[in-house]
Amino acid sequence: MITNRCALHKITYGMYIVSSHKNGKPNGQIANTVFQLTSKPAKIGISINKENLTHEFIKNSGVFGVSILTENTPFKLIGLFGFRSGRDVNKFESINYTTGKTGAPIVTDYTAAYIEAEVSQEIDVGSHTLFIGNVIDADILTDKNLMSYEYYHKVLRGRTPEKAATFLEVKK
Repeated sequence: MITNRCALHKITYGMYIVSSHKNGKPNGQIANTVFQLTSKPAKIGISINKENLTHEFIKNSGVFGVSILTENTPFKLIGLFGFRSGRDVNKFESINYTTGKTGAPIVTDYTAAYIEAEVSQEIDVGSHTLFIGNVIDADILTDKNLMSYEYYHKVLRGRTPEKAATFLEVKK
């Protein structure tokens, strides 16, 4: 038994919008589990809940984009991508984005940099799938400070959705 599950909150994370497409329709979600796995070839990993629409889109298209968010990202944008489902709302209708080389939508609002990848491997890790992707393209859009998950919690007073890989039910 884990002595203190809150120790897992001390792992450093960033804040990202992970996006993909299906039949020409873009979708995306907030994620904090994005990480570089190798440098040659450049590979990244993302962890996506199997119940999320973004998961379905990545499995269907075999590609994903990652927009790395800046500290000045408004809570409204985080709420749109983190607490609304693409089944109910078109998250991309009121934001600026571009279509990347893979066809994945890349959010450009409040984005410091982006990475696009083609899925090379999927690993079932229970409630989530770990998608490993070969990096196809990447660029830096601004040098503004990056939003960390700690900043999101401590400064913006954000909460962790139950479907997030880092959700921990802490009993009071």
